[in-house]
Amino acid sequence: MVRKAPSMAAFYLLLTSSRQKLFNGCLAFGNAKISWGNVRNITGCFHCFGNQRLENGLGMDRKCSFPQRISNSYLHRSSALLKKRDNIPRKCDVLIVGGGAMGSSIAYHLKKEAGNKVSVVVVEADNTYKRASTVLSMGCIRQQFTVPENIYLSLYGRQFLKEAHHLLRVPEFDPPDVQYRPSGYLMLVTEAGYDQLMENYKVQVNAGAKLKMMTQSQLKREYPYMVTDDIALAVVGIENEGWFDPWTLLMGFRRKATSLGAVYVHGKVTAINDRFNAPAQNLNVVQVDTPEGDTHDIEFSTIVMAAGTWSGEVSKLAGVGAGDGVLATPLPVEPRKRYVYCAHVPEGPVENCPILCDYTGAHFRPDVLPKVYLCIRNPTAEEEPPTEDLEVDHDYFDNIIWPQLANRIPAFENLKVRGSWAGFYDYNTLDQNAVIGKHPFFNNLIFATGFSGHGIQHSPGTGRAVMEYLLYGGYRSIDLTRFGFERILNDEPIIEKNVL
Repeated sequence: MVRKAPSMAAFYLLLTSSRQKLFNGCLAFGNAKISWGNVRNITGCFHCFGNQRLENGLGMDRKCSFPQRISNSYLHRSSALLKKRDNIPRKCDVLIVGGGAMGSSIAYHLKKEAGNKVSVVVVEADNTYKRASTVLSMGCIRQQFTVPENIYLSLYGRQFLKEAHHLLRVPEFDPPDVQYRPSGYLMLVTEAGYDQLMENYKVQVNAGAKLKMMTQSQLKREYPYMVTDDIALAVVGIENEGWFDPWTLLMGFRRKATSLGAVYVHGKVTAINDRFNAPAQNLNVVQVDTPEGDTHDIEFSTIVMAAGTWSGEVSKLAGVGAGDGVLATPLPVEPRKRYVYCAHVPEGPVENCPILCDYTGAHFRPDVLPKVYLCIRNPTAEEEPPTEDLEVDHDYFDNIIWPQLANRIPAFENLKVRGSWAGFYDYNTLDQNAVIGKHPFFNNLIFATGFSGHGIQHSPGTGRAVMEYLLYGGYRSIDLTRFGFERILNDEPIIEKNVL
């Protein structure tokens, strides 16, 4: 097998209308200059052209500096987009720790609803987002969960994506195009999983999901390129499922929130002070260290913990998991590394290709270019990789994912891995479900984290829910009370039976 460097994710970054405007009609990487008219005819990894001209070949290398080149070629040249603020506020009403999709959605929904009545500051440690779970995700959305709250969040998320070009539009920019592509999730089970899939189906349909159940014979007729001899039952989404560009959604949230008055601060929260300010038990100030070496204190009325993978670590600065009584219980969110492999399958399915989820755990979705697929499989507890870095284990694909996919679709026996990358889940070790709502000790500490792989698709709904909780004292649209911290204290997991 020939491995060449990552990833088709770069393709998404280069097709959005805001980037087209930014680069004035062309893409420039090193000495290569590619006209927008050629974009749809190019295959391979855009960000690895280096100094080679297009006619000299793709010149992709095994180790790619994709994240660094994002920052060098786009973010550092888009000060108008990111609205950099030189003056860091000393006070605000709501301070959000984390400026990824979740934090930026919360900022957007707060400013959209409350306007100038509520001041919002978002502290983001990495303005390049090169390690952010948001931009390293596969950008999928599904309704096939087993916890009703997750289904409702996805249904709202799909509706938001439909309207994102309007909702997130800023006058001086082209409307954001999240490039949503409908593609139903196809869940496959053997006899061993038959009853569970039937139960899942009933929960999902009752919650409003649009699905179709298929027997083995129906599956074979619908997808003749699959091996179905061992499949007892299948369910596929017929509406409200697909994939989109997570980068554009993130930038849309951030740009719109900024235009409405939210202030983004580039820095790292290094201290949360006045932990035991009796009798109110409120937090009131964070210390932020900036890349320039400066330290700033920002006072707030409410703090929202939306730091994704690092939420557990940052929460300890407030004493969560580092005190007595209620404060002895930590926020159980930690990084878990996941690999994504971009494979070109010359004989792979193009028409009627779903997001396939095999009962073995391997799954893939089609990519922008035909016959290119993003492949992933969550590891077992014994297979969990170390999280010190974002290096990719190619043996994991060769030895585990590839055989499972080839057994299901024989065309996958002949493929080339064009690229790969790794990203972190903000993994909730209790039950792999979100933690949303107020901490039981601190009256003004709100969580929005621990989504364990489905944060990007639930960011619109969670942003709206946190806005409702803060402005109106409770949830108005989707009741997310069960996702509160109390279940952590009581060791009462909410089991999601369809974790991918």
